Amino acid sequence: MIRVLLVDDQPLIRSGFRALLDGENDIEVVAEAGDGAAGVALAQRHLPDVMLVDIRMPLADGIEATRRVAADPSLAGVHVVILTNYGLDEYVLDALRAGAAGFLVKDILPEDFLYAVRVAARGDALLAPAITRKLIDRYVTQPPPADAATVLGHLTAREREAVALVAQGLSNDDIATRMVISPVTAKTHVNRAMTKLHARDRAQLVVIAYETGLVTPRSGSP
Repeated sequence: MIRVLLVDDQPLIRSGFRALLDGENDIEVVAEAGDGAAGVALAQRHLPDVMLVDIRMPLADGIEATRRVAADPSLAGVHVVILTNYGLDEYVLDALRAGAAGFLVKDILPEDFLYAVRVAARGDALLAPAITRKLIDRYVTQPPPADAATVLGHLTAREREAVALVAQGLSNDDIATRMVISPVTAKTHVNRAMTKLHARDRAQLVVIAYETGLVTPRSGSP
């Protein structure tokens, strides 16, 4: 059973998401909150698999709530998904840097929303290749940082290749096919890269891949 925590300051939005999620046999809404601070407290109490968080709320917004979840070792298994009305707004990259597993626009189709919740529960990034391209084209246009070589120097050549493929939106199975290795080995490369780069999840690997110049907007396009 996938346990979900809803955090949004609009009761009507929360009730709509709850009705949709409660209609699924494999998903359970364990709690709701109207602000980020209350949401983090409820996450600590209920330990959900997925935390759906509005990006703009009083007391603590979605970015601050994400930071608090990422900083709490007891919440390591909680996958934060940011909800926004605005698509690729100025806060999205900040949310990913803070530790969000991805983001969803609130006008998403119901079937796509349910699929996204299941993807997040598995620990995969909610960053389709098209979304990744738009995100990076808009926000990560500056040259790689001076310490990029040092950051990437911790990775083996195969781990670098795996991270670059993650940044293209590929699953572990797709990475295995592209690298001609087993899915288990692909998963190992990705997990080791996450550990070495101190990435909370695959979404942060995407950000690191582009920010260090390992992948560029053009090379990251499928």
